[in-house]
Amino acid sequence: MRAPSTLSTPMARFADALLSVDLPALPVAPRRQTVSFIDERVQTMPSVPRFGVKAIGVGVDVLSRLFGVDRVISLVTKLPIPLLAEYPRLIRSLAFAYIWETWPATQTDGAQ
Repeated sequence: MRAPSTLSTPMARFADALLSVDLPALPVAPRRQTVSFIDERVQTMPSVPRFGVKAIGVGVDVLSRLFGVDRVISLVTKLPIPLLAEYPRLIRSLAFAYIWETWPATQTDGAQ
C-alpha cells in the first residue's frame, strides 16, 4: 500500500496516486509538476464544471481515506459509473498531454 500523500487538494492527492499506478517509472519531480499542472487547469475551468470536478474529487478523496486509494483507483477506473468514471479520464488526459508535451522522450511506463 502507498504511503499517504501530503498534497494539498483532493484532486492532487488522487492524481498523484493515479499517475504512480499508470506511470510507475515516472520520477517524483515530474509527477509532482504534472499534478500541479492538473490542479491549475482545474482552477481555470468555468465555475459549474469546476464545482462538479471538485465535488467528485472530495467524494473520491473521502472514499480513498476510508477504503484506501488503491481500491478506489481500481473502482473508478473499472466501473462505468456516470460522472465518476470521467474523473480519472480527465486527470489522465491532462497528465498525458502535459507529460508527453513537456518530456517527449518519456516511455510508456513513465521512464525518462
